[in-house]
Amino acid sequence: MFRNLLLFTFSAFTLAAAERPNIVFIFSDDHAVAAISAYEGLYKEVAPTPNIDRIGKEGAMFRRSFCANSICGPSRACILTGKHSHKNGYLSNDFDTFDGNQVTLPKLLQSGGYQTAIIGKWHLVSQPQGFDHWNILPGQGNYYNPQFITAQGTQKHEGYCTDLITDFSLDWLKSGRDPKKPFLLMCQHKAPHRNWAPALRHIGMYKDKTLPQPASLFDDYANRTGALKTQRMTIAKDLSWGHDMNFHGKNEFPQHFNNLPNGEYARMDDEQKKAWDAVYEPENQAFLAEMRAGKLSEKQITEWKYQRYIKNYLLSIKAVDESVGRILEYLETSGLAKNTIVIYSSDQGFYLGEHGWYDKRWMFEESLAMPFLIRWPGVVKPGTKPEAMIQNIDYAPTFLDAAGLKATAHMQGKSFLPVLQGKQEKTREAIYYAYYGENTHNVAQHDGVRTETHKLMYFPATKEWQLFDLVKDPQEMKSIHNDPAYADVLAAMQKQYTTLRAEYEVNDAAVPKDRLKEKWWSARHQEKVQQLKLKGNPDLVFLGDSITQGWEGKGAEAFAKHFGERKTLNIGFSGDRTEHVLWRLYNGEWNDVNPKAVNLLIGTNNTGQVKQSPVETAMGVRLIIDFIRDRSPDTKIILNSVFPRSAGKDDELRKLNDEVNRLCAAYVDDKHVFLLDMTNEYLQADGTLSKEVMPDLLHLNAASYEKWGTALSAKLKELGL
Repeated sequence: MFRNLLLFTFSAFTLAAAERPNIVFIFSDDHAVAAISAYEGLYKEVAPTPNIDRIGKEGAMFRRSFCANSICGPSRACILTGKHSHKNGYLSNDFDTFDGNQVTLPKLLQSGGYQTAIIGKWHLVSQPQGFDHWNILPGQGNYYNPQFITAQGTQKHEGYCTDLITDFSLDWLKSGRDPKKPFLLMCQHKAPHRNWAPALRHIGMYKDKTLPQPASLFDDYANRTGALKTQRMTIAKDLSWGHDMNFHGKNEFPQHFNNLPNGEYARMDDEQKKAWDAVYEPENQAFLAEMRAGKLSEKQITEWKYQRYIKNYLLSIKAVDESVGRILEYLETSGLAKNTIVIYSSDQGFYLGEHGWYDKRWMFEESLAMPFLIRWPGVVKPGTKPEAMIQNIDYAPTFLDAAGLKATAHMQGKSFLPVLQGKQEKTREAIYYAYYGENTHNVAQHDGVRTETHKLMYFPATKEWQLFDLVKDPQEMKSIHNDPAYADVLAAMQKQYTTLRAEYEVNDAAVPKDRLKEKWWSARHQEKVQQLKLKGNPDLVFLGDSITQGWEGKGAEAFAKHFGERKTLNIGFSGDRTEHVLWRLYNGEWNDVNPKAVNLLIGTNNTGQVKQSPVETAMGVRLIIDFIRDRSPDTKIILNSVFPRSAGKDDELRKLNDEVNRLCAAYVDDKHVFLLDMTNEYLQADGTLSKEVMPDLLHLNAASYEKWGTALSAKLKELGL
């Protein structure tokens, strides 16, 4: 699969290793820009981050840095691939698995002569690929006495997670790498992700302080979409008794706290628990006594929760800032600093009580914004604060550019190296954002665009637009989409939205989508994934919908006759559209698959179920072809024209299929993609479709499968297969 990577990276070898910069990418989880003192947020005085700030002082601090999808795993996938979520296949943390077989930043750097390592939080389900060394947390990982996974297995380590990640990173820098090669180190912290368990050395720091709270802590969600009222991520209602608030025992006030226990406390040894309780228990008991006595109003209870939350959150960052200091110190003392790019970023922002929330997901500024600070001696002018809008899909192209390597054509991000060099002020006029919905927190699916001055959101479930003037209303407290004074702005933003969606190839046929709530579909998917694991690589794959699945039913006799001696895999699923096929491919049905040929038939359900535009359906077909070509470049793809449906040639659905076929013909090159058109085999001379061919005017009978089998078998022989 990666034999062609050298075509993209050959230019790197024109640079001597000593001239090519090392890259140390320090990455935290859920670190809001408001909690970095360099960004002048609400907590800059009480919770300074001097070491993180230092990177910006000695380099650049981007104030318009944004994520493409504000969730941990998807953001990481965007960074690794330089592509939006729908193009890298990792849209949410619910059921998606990152497809590591695709081209990624570390693989391109490796092929260009770099040594690569990732240490800390991975959170992408699959094992890392493209790294010479990896040592990662399982899933979310733990703060106290965590386990780490390496290629050799899983091991528990005593201590605090942030410190351990730093130790392991420094060990690799000092003795785990080849000093003759440039390197990429991705040092990725769990902190300050929920459930905000600070290091013991920090837990008492704010004991007698009342920290400032945001003005919108008690937001009533007026003047905006009703979806804001149905989310489940409020300080007031959704924090947990043990997990978030550090109480022990049974939840005494279930009307105020959820029941999730504190798993971090359970991991502590006796000495750690003793130190923890010495700080938290006096505060807990004082609060609970007032609760039992009925002395606290709803507002006071929320404010107490906020103080517990924000203190633990900010204290979790203390160890991260210390980690940054330790790494910067080693780079200086070792002499590496002068030729090492150092970046501090986080997978997205986070709500620190704004709008009454914790967590992320929404396109509102607090979770859309990502910190990005970068130091590169001799290239980035110290103290720079670029105005350019950048996004996490831009990281990979930029790092490759800095290393003298080329990004692949499939990467959607743009290198902002010219901005770092002071040669260019901006790279884009707007960024596109998409959140696809998850089971957690009940945040509505939405997408949108942001320019320097305005933000537009769209909520497909309710077909609502939201428009915000970021200059006049930086807290985004009122949508002005219905304000006549903003009619021209709304139209311009909607045009920008349509343009970017087209540029990034976003439509329902192109965005991977699962059907896991359908038990049979989920079971069949797991069965096919297991079949691949047990039986290995097939020679011939059948990919599509119910018509392809039908080889196991009415087409069984024809299948045995024509393909019984071949090693085959049938991954046709009844009712699937192009988006469902894409999801299945990204999530295990193409793992280590390199067949001689794949027979692809898909699209008629896009037509029949949702009357999707042929342009969009054809795009979905092309993305399936692109997926296979990217991972299995030697596989020959036999693209079947979408079979005719409906009795008459003037039927609407027939016409849609005909147009899909016309558009898909452009993908046939007779080198990698070959056409198999059964249209004339199934239609009568006058263009009508008989029930003797397709009993329901859609699905084949046994005789029709025989015709298909004969034609496909002949095509395979024609191709020497």
